[in-house]
Amino acid sequence: MIVNLIATLVEEDLAEDNGALAPDDRLTCHVHGRWIYQCVSSPVHVNRVTRHRWCRGCDAELGVVIDELTGEVAMRCPRCGRGGSAATARLIAACRASIEARRAA
Repeated sequence: MIVNLIATLVEEDLAEDNGALAPDDRLTCHVHGRWIYQCVSSPVHVNRVTRHRWCRGCDAELGVVIDELTGEVAMRCPRCGRGGSAATARLIAACRASIEARRAA
């Protein structure tokens, strides 16, 4: 499994550098060297400007819940219970895809 992670990290780094992969669509995290779902709860993955894991209305960081068994990923504002954005939706999709990629490894 670790070999597939490393290969995917390298492949995604190259694709991102060449403009063939958007950073939001990565299954791996180049900062943490992990599958994105394994580190998405880190403060590094919160961005107020792009609204990744951020509720603009409440000015709050979204909480993260990941169920590796079912593949469910949820990000919600601890204040209003919402906080969704297009950026967070893409991050959720990447997390779900990374869970599947790890399972396939």
